[in-house]
Amino acid sequence: MTEQLAAMSAEVEELNSRIERAVARGQLMQSTAKNIRSLLAGAPTDLYFKSVKQLADSGEWSELNDRFYQTLAFGTGGLRGRTIGKIVTTTERGNAGEDERPQFPCVGTNAMNFFNINRATRGLVAYLHDWNRREKISAKPRLVIAHDPRFFSKEFAELAAKVAAENGCDACVFEGPRSVPELSFTVRYLKASAGIVITASHNPPYDNGYKVYFSDGAQVIEPHASGIIAKVKAITSESFRPVSKDQQGKVTTIGKDIDQAYMRRLETLILDPLMIRKAKSLRVIYTPLHGTGSVIIKSMLTRLGFNFQVVPEQDRFDGRFPTVRSPNPENAEALTMAINLAQKEDADLVVATDPDCDRMGAAVRAKGGKMKLLTGNQTGSLLAWYRIKTLFDKGVLNKQNASRAVVIKTFVTTDLQKAIANFYGLRCVETLTGFKYIGEKLGKYERAIPEQLRQNYAHLTEQQTRRLRLAHSSFYVFGGEESYGYSGADFVRDKDGNGAVIVFCEVAAYAKSRGQTVDELLDEIFAKFGYFAEKTNSLVFEGAEGANKIARLIESYSASPFSEVLGSRVIGMKNFETDMVEDVEGDLVPKEKMLIFEVEDPAGAGRIAVRPSGTEPKIKYYLFAQRRPDNGKFDSAELTRIKAQIGEKLDRLWDWLQQDAEERLR
Repeated sequence: MTEQLAAMSAEVEELNSRIERAVARGQLMQSTAKNIRSLLAGAPTDLYFKSVKQLADSGEWSELNDRFYQTLAFGTGGLRGRTIGKIVTTTERGNAGEDERPQFPCVGTNAMNFFNINRATRGLVAYLHDWNRREKISAKPRLVIAHDPRFFSKEFAELAAKVAAENGCDACVFEGPRSVPELSFTVRYLKASAGIVITASHNPPYDNGYKVYFSDGAQVIEPHASGIIAKVKAITSESFRPVSKDQQGKVTTIGKDIDQAYMRRLETLILDPLMIRKAKSLRVIYTPLHGTGSVIIKSMLTRLGFNFQVVPEQDRFDGRFPTVRSPNPENAEALTMAINLAQKEDADLVVATDPDCDRMGAAVRAKGGKMKLLTGNQTGSLLAWYRIKTLFDKGVLNKQNASRAVVIKTFVTTDLQKAIANFYGLRCVETLTGFKYIGEKLGKYERAIPEQLRQNYAHLTEQQTRRLRLAHSSFYVFGGEESYGYSGADFVRDKDGNGAVIVFCEVAAYAKSRGQTVDELLDEIFAKFGYFAEKTNSLVFEGAEGANKIARLIESYSASPFSEVLGSRVIGMKNFETDMVEDVEGDLVPKEKMLIFEVEDPAGAGRIAVRPSGTEPKIKYYLFAQRRPDNGKFDSAELTRIKAQIGEKLDRLWDWLQQDAEERLR
């Protein structure tokens, strides 16, 4: 045994020397070397050492930099990173075949693995204990934990529950894959202290993530985010001593009872159930893209009486997402199988949800008979318009109380939703990207209700909370992001793909009841409120070098902003990192690396927004153009001409922005 330890010590020393030489030669970053040493010092097994050694032996310095140049930090609500490396070591591969999931997740401080799940959970639980002491709450903290069907998601969820319990926190763990919105609902329904979802949403199969929700059911924001991060940063090793048995938490399995409670609440999203029951001719194709949407949506569509079919090949959990290049309903390719089935079955509508079911994409049968993809902005605008109009038709909203109703959208979401809200007299609030900011607003509106009236708020009926909000606070009608995330009520504090599917099916049923296709209904909205078009694109830069390029670009736009774009003057710039920005309710918008440029356009209005993604290695560009009718509304010929003009203009603008970015990086 002594000889083995001596040999191991010699190997570690030799590896350290090689790492130092690689740093000296500029092959490894200083931060990489530091993080490698830190991880190996607290390693519970030799798995980490063997993987690092193999990569060093092979001269895979770039892979080591990607895995270790930083420690995963919280982005928009948690952690996200690779759980399978670009290069899989033989140690990580273990007993798995080449075409199978590796036996062990990617080793590294900048990866989603047992090391980071351990640290994140211990940091979160430590913060919850501090919070309970501060708030004089004597009960143990309680976590709700859900996971999607990704690689290692189940194992990560089980580890999070075990670590939480051993650190004195109760854990309620779903029996199988469940969606993000159901987790958000459950945190509030069970009066939990916080929630965790193991998911990387629609990212590629090699990624995974860890999203954190607080007791309000929304993703963590300040001051909780900084408090949790500080606790996590203080933890440098996986080793810890569990609290005594009598102080440990209990792990409980939850499932179908919660599903039923959630579905009962989802049913209240439907505004005209009688119309739906009459819409038997509406034919819907749904695909969960191998994700969690299949748990709730099939049952809900059946319960509501929709005539639907599910894409059979995509109606099974599979972390490989083998039938698509990317399980992202924003991408046309992901809807191919559903659209093909819709063509075969002569269906009117295709709806798809991503693996954690917080986003929904849609395609509709156009007037000409072909299936047509809708953008997130178009879908959100249809939902916002229909819900506002129908609430007026039903007498829930009227001229007297409309000012208490609110639509919430992000700054980078279409202004058509603002135009619709303003027309009906509703408030339109804009937030930073990330539904956590919409969730924060919903929490604010709930707290504005007198305390004695909002006791047990999460268990009041939708009608009861609606009356309270209209009488004392703000009634949330709709919220959305251009990135295919929507919400129609406050019982979920995140975007809800389950809810989005059923309410969009209601919109399609409404169009069908009027003898329209959904795209004809959208054109009717454009003709009345104006034509609003958007183009969203990204430049992808992966790894440590890519992160540096993204940072350089953002800094460049701030230091040397556009003065002119395609011959049009830039007449305004808002830097959300340095400027003091207030929303329409007078609330200060948090600081974020985002810039919005207003562009002079005699024919309408234009703007460009630029921001780094909070969850993926890319910098995102949002391009906006609009044209309002001079008198009354556009006729069909005018609208067709304007669509072509603005589409061509946005294409030219994106070409120009790509060239400009290349020049800025030289």
